[in-house]
Amino acid sequence: MNMALIREAVVELKRRKLRTGLTLLGMVFGVAAIVAMLAVGEGSKREALRLVAELGLDNVLVESKGMEPEQLKEIRARSLGLSAADAAAALSVVPGARSVAMRKEIKVDQLAVGDTVQPARAFAVSPEMAEHSGLRMAAGRWFAPDDGATLAPVCVLGARLADKLFGDASPLGQRVKLNHVWLEVVGVLADRSLGKAEFEGVKLGLDDERLFVPWETGRARFNFKLIEDEVDGVSVRLHPGAAPDAAARVLQALIAQRHAGADDTNLIVPLGLYRQNQQTQRIFTIVMSSIAAVSLLVGGIGIMNIMLANVLERRREVGLKRALGARRRDVIEQFLAEALVIAVSGAACGMLLGAVAAYTIAALAGWSVAWSAPAMIAAVSLCVGVGLAFGVFPARQAAALDPIAALRSDG
Repeated sequence: MNMALIREAVVELKRRKLRTGLTLLGMVFGVAAIVAMLAVGEGSKREALRLVAELGLDNVLVESKGMEPEQLKEIRARSLGLSAADAAAALSVVPGARSVAMRKEIKVDQLAVGDTVQPARAFAVSPEMAEHSGLRMAAGRWFAPDDGATLAPVCVLGARLADKLFGDASPLGQRVKLNHVWLEVVGVLADRSLGKAEFEGVKLGLDDERLFVPWETGRARFNFKLIEDEVDGVSVRLHPGAAPDAAARVLQALIAQRHAGADDTNLIVPLGLYRQNQQTQRIFTIVMSSIAAVSLLVGGIGIMNIMLANVLERRREVGLKRALGARRRDVIEQFLAEALVIAVSGAACGMLLGAVAAYTIAALAGWSVAWSAPAMIAAVSLCVGVGLAFGVFPARQAAALDPIAALRSDG
């Protein structure tokens, strides 16, 4: 199909601007719905991956349950709660386990730098926590095994907390006072603003506003209640290729056995949460795709209608071209060129409208938007394909006209 046919098609369609514009609407809204759906869907997928990255797709987690004091006393009659011994047992028993990391929250009475007092959350963590949670350093270093062995009074700050405490000054080598203990800042985490506090009902860390100390340092230098769990959370990292579901079943059975069946922990499989999120997303995509497909179908029918009307109005023109030697193929190409122009114009306008709709939805609903080039190309190709498919019948009708009868017609 050459450019001369395309230019001729544009001229013909401009002669019927209102009818062409109304025909375009169906294609525009159909493509816009698909583009907006794909953008929001891709944004949701990437957002889910970003959020679950903190939990770790290769991890299986055990969290201690928060309980009221009276309920906790009853539980302690059977179970001492989550402990470092549970973590060691998990590393030995869970199939595919590569390493374990532990976390314990420290009650913050005061966090101060000079006269600056800043509210924050503090945690004692094992060195493996950085790998398990995907933490990256912006400056300084993470904890070394020697830090815990020597009970070194050192800490690592989240990016936002470091900014609140020290502003533009470098925190490295500075000292902060956590409760009654002075700590030297040895590292600052890279900014990792998650934007959400939870994913699929599971609370996320918000590491940018936290302070971390080595596990042994935290347990030795800060006060904890005897009735508390020794560990708030245990993360078991699996070797690549290990089955998280199988590992989770073994870990759950292990904790149940060690805790005498007491219901004092929660088991979290981040990969399972991600799959659950994507299943919900797939249902959303199917529903939206169905709506968009109906809109595209209506647009295709609109193209067929205008093309059939054009055939009736231009019978004499078609007859004259055939009488002057035009082949049926030439007539089909002429009308398909007009259908192509309508489809491509509808796709272009639809993509623009879809982008506006996607960002509007994101702004109003707080969702993310992301663009996938293959998906956008597929959406445009589908629109053009629908336009051409519905333009074939009118084109064939025009080509099948008898030249003599067409010349005698009033059209």
